[in-house]
Amino acid sequence: MEAIDELISAAQTFYDDARANENGRSRSWEHCYRVFRDARTDPSPDYNYLSLHLAFYLASWGMYRGSSFLLQKDYKVHAPIVEEILKPEYDCLFGLACTDLRNSDVVRAQLKKLYKYIADYFDPIREKIAGCQRTSSVSPVLITKILMGTLGCVPAYDRFFQDGVAKYKVTTQEYSRNSVLRLADFYEAHNDRLEEARRGMRTEDLTYPQMKLLDMGFWQIGFERDTGDAK
Repeated sequence: MEAIDELISAAQTFYDDARANENGRSRSWEHCYRVFRDARTDPSPDYNYLSLHLAFYLASWGMYRGSSFLLQKDYKVHAPIVEEILKPEYDCLFGLACTDLRNSDVVRAQLKKLYKYIADYFDPIREKIAGCQRTSSVSPVLITKILMGTLGCVPAYDRFFQDGVAKYKVTTQEYSRNSVLRLADFYEAHNDRLEEARRGMRTEDLTYPQMKLLDMGFWQIGFERDTGDAK
């Protein structure tokens, strides 16, 4: 099977599973993305409410496991990140289209700036909990999950997504500017078919962004690859 065929099929499987399970964890992304979308035009957003949504979404997708420093904090630890994300300068990242990522220096600069802000914010918190200086950086998995849940601008580079992109060598397994640009190239190369599939991926007033389609498609490929190996 070609990469594009399996990607579309896998993304549809992920989407259909979310629709079939009313309270499934896949819905956590929808809830989080929707409240952050609405907050971008709210003159008085409730940062605590948004932080709670972000925390639950992250917990749904494995970011509050026993080894995570976030487990030692309540949901309000996310409030400064929420405030930063809602700044108008990041409006260009919400629901980001691959063509804008490819063609706009401003978009790429803002993505880099926000990624760095989140990493710099969490780093001292993580070190204080550990009680020592950490030699490793804040997990790109955590940061990209936050970016996906609040802005839908990059896939979450977790284990299954990494395995999915590795199957067809669509891009690198580690998050980087080049890795995301290669994903954008892949989307643009198959834009007609992917946009046709994406138009059917809506829930109420919410349309899935392009990066979410890539996120859930490659995640599903990696998940099925893992469960197949296990069997």
